[in-house]
Amino acid sequence: RDLKGALVRPVQGTPIPEAMGVVSCALYLVCLFLFIPVPFAQPGTPAYGDPAFPHADLARLLCALLSICCMCFLGFADNVLDLRWRDRLVLPLAASLPVLMTYAATGGVTFVKVPRAVMAAAGLSASVVDIGPLYYVYISLLAIFCTNAINILAGVNGLEVGQSVVIALSIAAFNAVQLLRWPDDAVLVENNLFSLYVILPFIGCSLGLLYHNWYPSAVFVGDTYCYFAGMTFAVSGILGHFSKTMLLFFLPQLVNFAYSLPQLALVIPCPRHRMPGYLPDSDRLCISTCEFRHAELSLAGRAVYKALAATKLAHVVERADGRVSLSNLTLINLVLYACGPMHERRLTVVLLVIQVAASALAFAIRYPLAAVLYDVVK
Repeated sequence: RDLKGALVRPVQGTPIPEAMGVVSCALYLVCLFLFIPVPFAQPGTPAYGDPAFPHADLARLLCALLSICCMCFLGFADNVLDLRWRDRLVLPLAASLPVLMTYAATGGVTFVKVPRAVMAAAGLSASVVDIGPLYYVYISLLAIFCTNAINILAGVNGLEVGQSVVIALSIAAFNAVQLLRWPDDAVLVENNLFSLYVILPFIGCSLGLLYHNWYPSAVFVGDTYCYFAGMTFAVSGILGHFSKTMLLFFLPQLVNFAYSLPQLALVIPCPRHRMPGYLPDSDRLCISTCEFRHAELSLAGRAVYKALAATKLAHVVERADGRVSLSNLTLINLVLYACGPMHERRLTVVLLVIQVAASALAFAIRYPLAAVLYDVVK
């Protein structure tokens, strides 16, 4: 397949290399392959044949690489074969199986902490509740969400890689804070060091790709990078044992998913691509729309449409012939609807500022707010 795309703005038809995220994936994997012996070759570490050797830590690192490698391959397959959406939900689950099995084999916890107010209201005596197999359902869904969340908040030069870099820097900052707060907790130190092993090379590879993907883009990252980034974050959060904190760094992606859900669930008609429109006279991006007849919607679709029109959360134009024009339900279009048309570079900057602000809010929730809700915040 001829893997190239075209810049719609500013020069229509200019061929751009696509799926170049695979280069970053390959470089990342080579870096981590070379890094494998480093944590286990430190002075004082027992030999591999010694029962005291940290076999569980080695297995965790190898299985993390296996899942990331599988997701890179599946992402490239998506670029080549143009997989259906339902396949994109199943494949991340298959790629995350090594991580889930490693989490189970190494005694991963399946309990959640309960806030003080909930304990008092429910009459609970323990501050933790073991949810058993439901926890594995949760981390399975987390892996699926992470690998697709970057992919559905995309379509603007630099956005996919930019948001991934912000999330990765937030994770690295969180790991550093945890190491500074609890230097004597061996398990916590081990988990956060593992996360840094996975995240720091990702940041380096992504910054190089961002340089070429920033407006005006010289390369397109493709689905390969989106899946690679999502699985890297899932691996870091699950095997680093901070999966709930991980979700806090995905607040814009969660908002985008919730806002997009009516179209993703086909309650509202969903075009193949929901990228913004382009105004050539002013070289600005504007909202893109989907068109349909109100009578063609299901009962749920009509309810969603009425709610969007009443709350003005989307741009709605009703025509005399009965057709309706509705702005596509993405965070990108929501920003353009609220702020008006803007240049592509500026739009990317605005969206990344939102991502940075969300990370700041995540830290505020994780530490000051959590200290109010829980007795001990680790």
